[in-house]
Amino acid sequence: MQQRLTPGTALLLTVPPLLWAGNAVVGRVVRDLVSPMSLNFIRWLLAFMVLLPFAMSVLRRESPLWMHWKRFAVLGLLGIGCYNAFQYLALQTSTPINVTLVGSSMPLWMLATGALFFGAKITGRALLGAALSMIGVLLVLSRGQWAQLLAMRLVAGDLYMMLATISWAFYSWMLSRTHEPSEVRRDWASLLMAQMVFGLAWSGVFAAGEWALTDAHVDWGWPLAAALVFITLGPALLAYRCWGAGVQRAGPQTAGFFTNLTPLFAALLSAAFLGDMPQWYHGAAFVLIVGGIWVSSRP
Repeated sequence: MQQRLTPGTALLLTVPPLLWAGNAVVGRVVRDLVSPMSLNFIRWLLAFMVLLPFAMSVLRRESPLWMHWKRFAVLGLLGIGCYNAFQYLALQTSTPINVTLVGSSMPLWMLATGALFFGAKITGRALLGAALSMIGVLLVLSRGQWAQLLAMRLVAGDLYMMLATISWAFYSWMLSRTHEPSEVRRDWASLLMAQMVFGLAWSGVFAAGEWALTDAHVDWGWPLAAALVFITLGPALLAYRCWGAGVQRAGPQTAGFFTNLTPLFAALLSAAFLGDMPQWYHGAAFVLIVGGIWVSSRP
């Protein structure tokens, strides 16, 4: 059941955009070291191994989660198999800025998906919140100069990111429509493992197709190893844990607005690593994005 947005829930939904911003940067950095589908499969294979000691009971035949195996198969396809694979594929030809720009359409896809497929109502507050949040994202991407938006060009990777965004919208709505007992829902490790079992299978099929049909490659070394440690522990395990809990508390529509923090975090991370000081438009964008979240989440 959807609850009012509390500070604790807001924190849960803020962690994933921060980690996803880092994921976009890292995915772009290692694009020449590993093929996108292979990167996605290796990432989730490592995540599976890390989570296994905490959720081994899911693999037993008597686990109550197997009653809902069809639901978890779809969740694994959308959230693990498709979303990350499309994102890494997008970063082969698109920049992190363009990827985050396309991903910032998430609130709109959340509203449309909920209205068309899950019977959710679109309120005026939700539309106003989406408008404020989108303006904040565009302010960051334009660096406070709107003319720069006209110079941006979309490439094939941006289409892949659009597919990833739509996939994540369906995933989030399905995640919120739970049918498991409350004691099962509180066991986040088992819930994520149930998705991961099927998601790993899907991503394995995609990786196998990549090796069969393309010039797939993996160049092992310390740079790739360091990247895999980060995207496994952060954007995979921690982000999915926080997102799942946050969506169940606040609902997919409100949670979707938090994804617009990703471009802002990406800009701040770039500023930190490049030594550039934050500009006025970072602060203004933060106010607009948070304002959109506040407006949309009010009862």
